[in-house]
Amino acid sequence: MTLISKKKITYPIQEKLRHYLRDYDRETPLPVTYLELTRISGAFPLLDRNGRDTLWETVFYEPQALRELSEGLAQVYALLKTAGDLSFTDHLIADRIDYCRFGNSNPFRVRIVNQLNDNYDYFYVKRADASRVYGLELEHLLSPNSINYLVHEDTLIEEHIAGIPGDDFIRLHLQRPHLNQVRIAKEFVKFNERCFARLLGDMRAYNYVIDVTPDFEDEQYRVRAIDFDQQCYEGKKNMYLPQFFKDNRAVVLLCSQLLEPETIRQYQTEERTLMARRARSERYRLKDLIDCLRQDEVSPPEKVRQLKAQLNQHHRTEQFTACRSMGDVVRLNLLLTLGRGKR
Repeated sequence: MTLISKKKITYPIQEKLRHYLRDYDRETPLPVTYLELTRISGAFPLLDRNGRDTLWETVFYEPQALRELSEGLAQVYALLKTAGDLSFTDHLIADRIDYCRFGNSNPFRVRIVNQLNDNYDYFYVKRADASRVYGLELEHLLSPNSINYLVHEDTLIEEHIAGIPGDDFIRLHLQRPHLNQVRIAKEFVKFNERCFARLLGDMRAYNYVIDVTPDFEDEQYRVRAIDFDQQCYEGKKNMYLPQFFKDNRAVVLLCSQLLEPETIRQYQTEERTLMARRARSERYRLKDLIDCLRQDEVSPPEKVRQLKAQLNQHHRTEQFTACRSMGDVVRLNLLLTLGRGKR
């Protein structure tokens, strides 16, 4: 069983990373900041449709402050979705703001409603943390999923990632008769491989979702990370392998029951090959990002030393010993892991 050591340290965005964000259109002035959303008047627990506590609270504000926030949040949504075209914001309203005290990021979740048809969407407002930004960028560049987010000073805006939360999927869907369990097992193997290659940690079941797509004969599944807090932060190698978390045990058992070792190796190689292709197609942007990461501090020195030793053992090499930063470790792990996908 894998355990988180302590609450993660929040790292500020340094100028080199800030410059990267400006170069690739990730930074823009925002009309509402994280700090402004913290000036709440009160809150009450948000329950799901079955009356269970969601660990979120719906917050409320003074009437004048709420009007200003609602207008500003509609503009934030326009910046995120339509590159700042405000012509659509007249019929958009932020009708609910939720806050989560659980975890590291303490995010706000904003529900935006289209008043013309009552359709709604969500986005998240978080404190900007360098670890999270690196995680979002690596997900965008190396995974099959594009990621939409914006940064301004100490505020991070993230698009909602749709899907069934992993813990709910395991509890409510995993044993359903129509479920294609082999495909779920295959996708978890690939997800496990993606997380390890780029050192994304803490993929407990509530930190990813299952995206289900009906196909003409069956269903297709994709496992998608939704929390990028623990990008290359922890010192334990197993933190970057979702298979070692207790609440993923049911899916791991499914993999061992349904997939032969040779099939697992095939899926691992397939995923490494796809990641290697993405890395080559985005090589200039990826190099710019890794260069920022190599010069940044995103993990305590003792965790860097611990991870170097464990990755040396895992890859049967001594190359990690020469790494001077966590960014160096990420770069070398990508090189060694994705290099295998070319075979």
